[in-house]
Amino acid sequence: MTFMRRPAWWSVLLTALGVLVFARLGVWQLHRADFKDELLRRYAAAAGAPLQPFDAVADQPPVDAYPRVRVQGHYLTDRVYLLDNPRHDSLGGVEVFVPFLPAHQQKLLLVDLGFLPGNGTDTPPQLPPLPSDAQTLEGLYQPSPGTGLEMGGNALARQTQWPKTSIYLDLHQVADDLHTALYPRMLSLDKDPSAIYLRVHTLDLSSMPPARHRAYAFQWFTFAIAAVAIFLFLHRKKRRSTSDG
Repeated sequence: MTFMRRPAWWSVLLTALGVLVFARLGVWQLHRADFKDELLRRYAAAAGAPLQPFDAVADQPPVDAYPRVRVQGHYLTDRVYLLDNPRHDSLGGVEVFVPFLPAHQQKLLLVDLGFLPGNGTDTPPQLPPLPSDAQTLEGLYQPSPGTGLEMGGNALARQTQWPKTSIYLDLHQVADDLHTALYPRMLSLDKDPSAIYLRVHTLDLSSMPPARHRAYAFQWFTFAIAAVAIFLFLHRKKRRSTSDG
């Protein structure tokens, strides 16, 4: 004797389809988690990689790789950008970015000088003066910080004085603000014990780290199990009530 009623064909089809979709989404999330784990491993390995000339990768950086480069040129010392939401900001500090003109080039390279700690107040920290002479920089050539929803639109376009502050930093917006072309990535400078800036090489996966992908995978697999459980519940045979004669 079976414990289930014979289900309609369409209920079997819908349940099977739902289980298949949920399971595929769960597997896809697991694959994304593995992919980002590999990105993080490559990024960690890049910090100790040999230096290479910036010109070799400037316009066409390798996909899913983060070259460590050396570049010579000059800072645009009067054009400073402050990122007001760095992850290691515990005292109201800012991440400082400055355009850099590589020697014999026309495009600008955005340079991440590092994190400048604050003093626990809403007042931005005092920026040290930038060198105006020729500089040789070394660091990782990596994507810019992630962007998000900007309430009110482009914050840089509304500001007329420098330094300019934003909670997101988009290379296209910076290029428009500077009225010139930028390289497709930015330079995150190597650590320097003599620098006032805190420099921590991190790949910005804060919006969707591997752990979150795995959490979503668990959620999708749970939905698949729930679909089966609901199907069984709805098609169980009800017990016939008995009464004493």
